Order: sequence, then structure tokens, then C-alpha cells
Amino acid sequence: MKIQANSSGTRSIEVKEEHLETIEKYQFFRDLIDSNGYVDEQVLEKLKLNIRSMLESQAGKDKALLDLCLDVIYHPNMKAFGLQQLVILYINWKNQGNDNLGATTRAIQGTPFN
Repeated sequence: MKIQANSSGTRSIEVKEEHLETIEKYQFFRDLIDSNGYVDEQVLEKLKLNIRSMLESQAGKDKALLDLCLDVIYHPNMKAFGLQQLVILYINWKNQGNDNLGATTRAIQGTPFN
């Protein structure tokens, strides 16, 4: 899967299902976005700080976590827009697994969260 990393669509980041599973395992998006619903550079920096602290702990020995960092979070093209697209991809991925539970809400790329 690819996410668009900038608004013009000239940059993208490859995201694997293993990356989404790692995000779910460590619940990186829980309480990440403020009540205003906007993903900005401060939110990206908050995520990077959270991950950095995990890397310094025992979880830092998890190869999947290291792969997520190298391939996605610390990718040179990752900016706030890319993080918003990653969150949307994650929401859709989670909803896809909940189809049998009656989940009908789908996030659409390019839309704000509020």
C-alpha cells in the first residue's frame, strides 16, 4: 500500500501490513491527535518522541518496530500530511477487519478528521 506524502501527490511512502500491525500493537495513534482533529507537525513530532522513548526501552529490540521507524515514520518524505494519510490508512485497515461487526464508517484520504 502507498500513502501520499504531500498534497501535490508527487511523493509517497510504501506502507506494509506489518507496519499497520506494529502501529496497532503499540497503539501509537491512541491519544495522538488533539481534540481539534488536525494533524500538524507538532503531532508528528509527538509521535516521533513517543517512538523514540520506546526504542530506548525493551521494545527497541522489536524488529517490526525498527522497520516501521526506518520505512515509514522517519522516512525523509514523512510530514504532517503523510501522517494524516497514514492515520486514514490505518483507520480503513482496522475497519476492514471489523466488517463482520457492522462497522460502516470509512475514512477518506484528503479529508480532515473533524
